[in-house]
Amino acid sequence: MPTRAEIKRKAKQAFHQSYGIALGGFLLYAIITGAVSSMTFGFGFLLSLPLMVGLTYFFNTLSRFEKPEIGDLFAGFSRYGRNLGALLWMELWIFLWSLLFVIPGIIKTLAYSMTPYILADCPNVSATDALKLSMRMTQGRKGQIFVFYLSFIGWYLLSMLTFGLLAIFYVGPYQMTAASALYYEIKRDAIIEGRVDATELA
Repeated sequence: MPTRAEIKRKAKQAFHQSYGIALGGFLLYAIITGAVSSMTFGFGFLLSLPLMVGLTYFFNTLSRFEKPEIGDLFAGFSRYGRNLGALLWMELWIFLWSLLFVIPGIIKTLAYSMTPYILADCPNVSATDALKLSMRMTQGRKGQIFVFYLSFIGWYLLSMLTFGLLAIFYVGPYQMTAASALYYEIKRDAIIEGRVDATELA
């Protein structure tokens, strides 16, 4: 598996190559989720969770050095019930594990971290199987995933100095591209090591 630096370097190349569309997609997502977050009774998740799958699909495409389209942001609505159900189930389990203090919640978050990417990348995988596959794909990789996300903390500290502008115009879309690149490496690694069969992701 490539090093964290190698994955981020490759992702940065893909991001810089398509900066305009990456920024446009990320901004539109931020605007929509910001608008739906104020929906009555908190039902904004009915739109924001499938939209997260669409955003993941968008950056999955970009991380492969392909050109996504703005319409890809809404890809999560094509299998609305599956995507909403999977992410609701994921959030519920993370919440329940978090009740056992912080560490179990973090571990479960890392275990399920590949779920949105599987949903976006593998349209034939069911909601429950997406969570199960994520747990198997992240076996022995949770520490690497944790350090990978932790490596962006410096960027977000800098973003605070710009009142979040750096996060919107650079760090956010860059991190999304890098996270998608990480997913593909973890997926490939899991198949090679036999933790996941390629046919399960078809």
